[in-house]
Amino acid sequence: MTQDRNVHALPGQAEFGPWLAQASILVVDDEPGICNFLVKTLRPRCRLIEVASDAAQASRKVDEQNFDVVIMDNIMPGKTGLEWLAEQRAIGLFSDVILMTAYADLDTAIDALRVGVVDFILKPFRSNQLLNAIARCLDRKRLQRENDVLRHEMTAPQHQTLLRNRLIGASKAIAHVRETIARVAPLPTSVLLTGQSGTGKEVAARSLHLLSDRADKLFVPINCGAIPTDMIESELFGHVKGAFTGALRSREGLFMHAHGGTVFLDEVGELPPLLQTRLLRVLEDRRVRPVGAEREVPFEARFVFATNADLARRVEEGTFRADLYFRINVIQIQLPPLSERGEDVLELANLFMREMAGQLGMPAVAITERVQGALLRYDWPGNIRELRNLIERTLILGSFPDAIGPVRADAVPPRNESLAEMERRHILAVLREARGDREEAARRLGISRKTIDRKYASWHE
Repeated sequence: MTQDRNVHALPGQAEFGPWLAQASILVVDDEPGICNFLVKTLRPRCRLIEVASDAAQASRKVDEQNFDVVIMDNIMPGKTGLEWLAEQRAIGLFSDVILMTAYADLDTAIDALRVGVVDFILKPFRSNQLLNAIARCLDRKRLQRENDVLRHEMTAPQHQTLLRNRLIGASKAIAHVRETIARVAPLPTSVLLTGQSGTGKEVAARSLHLLSDRADKLFVPINCGAIPTDMIESELFGHVKGAFTGALRSREGLFMHAHGGTVFLDEVGELPPLLQTRLLRVLEDRRVRPVGAEREVPFEARFVFATNADLARRVEEGTFRADLYFRINVIQIQLPPLSERGEDVLELANLFMREMAGQLGMPAVAITERVQGALLRYDWPGNIRELRNLIERTLILGSFPDAIGPVRADAVPPRNESLAEMERRHILAVLREARGDREEAARRLGISRKTIDRKYASWHE
C-alpha cells in the first residue's frame, strides 16, 4: 500500500513536530488489524507510508525506497523483527527503527538496543503514543545530521560567517549572476560554479539552495580538497560497522545527510580518480553505497559543484573523467572576480567593517576617500576573501595600511601581468606571511594544502 501526497495539516498535527508531513515510513507487521490502524493514523500526516507483512517483503521495500522511520513488530512468521533488523544493519540500513512489542522483557530490550532500535511502543498503544515516538525519531535524526554538517563545516579552511547567503553588490556582473541563479534555482538540474578562488562560489551555492523548493532541507557543503584521501570515501558515502579498522558503528555519509536537500561539492577537480567514478554512478543512479555495505541506498538531492580549476584542460590531461565533466557541466555560472565588480568593493568593505567590528568587539575604522580610491584601484587577486582579510587586519591594528595590497612593495602587480602570474605572486606572498607554513597559507587563502603543493611543484618544474 502506497501513499505519496502533500496533505493539509490536521488538527493538532503541529504538536508532533515540523518534519512529520515530510516523513517516509515503513510498517512491518503480519497483523492486518495493526497495519490498517497504522495506515489510517499515518496516511493523512506523512508524505509516504508503505506496509510489509513479513521480513522478505520488508527487505524488498528498503531496497527500493529510503525510509526515515521503520515501525516493526518483533514476532512474525519465518524471521523475527530483530533478526531481520540485525541483517539489515550489517548490509546498510540507516533508518530509525521503532519496535512494537507486547512482551516488555529485559532480554528483548537488550537485544533490540544491540541491533539499533531507537524506541519502543508497548501493545496496545494509542495513536498519540505512536506519533510522539515518530516525532522523536525525526527530531533526533535531523539534529544529528545538522550537527554532523556543522562539525564538517567548522573543519573546512574557508569557513566564514559573513556573506554566507548573500550575493552583495549592484554591479552588472553580479546582477547577472543573481538573475541566472533565480532562473535555475527552482530546477533539479546540476549546476557548476566556476571562477577564481575567493569570488563567492559557496555564497552562490547557498543562494541556489535557499531559492529552491529544498530550502527547508539541509545544505551540505563539502570541500573535496580539504578531506584526507583515506577518509573521503567514508565521509561522503558513510560506512557500516566493521567496514574498516576503527569503524565501531555504522554512520551515514554527508550525501545521505543531504537527502532531499542540496549537496555542494567545492573544489570538485580535487577528487581522486576512484571517487570521480563513484560520484558519476551516484549522479546517474541516484543511489549511495556506504563503505562495507552490500546495499545501495536510494538517494535524492540537488548537486551544485564548484571549481577554480580549468576542468576542460584536466580532461585533456587525463586527470578528470570526461564523462563526469559532461555530467556536471549542464548549467555553468561564472563568478566574476572582484576587480570586475566596480564599486561593489566599497559596499563589501563597509559590510565587512560593520559586521566584523561587532564580532570582534572593536571600533570600526573609517573608510576615508583616500582608502576608497585605493580599494577601487587595487586588482584584488585574492578577491572577496582578500578584502575580508584586509578589513580584519585593519580592525585589529586600528588603521588601514599606507598602501592597499600585498605587504611587499615589489609585489604590486604590473598591468600586463597574466592571471596565472598574479595568482602565483599572491600565493607566494601569503606563504611568506605564513613563514612557509603551507597548512596556514592554505587556511588563509581558503584552498586546500594539496592545491598549494600542486601549484608550487608546477612553478619549480
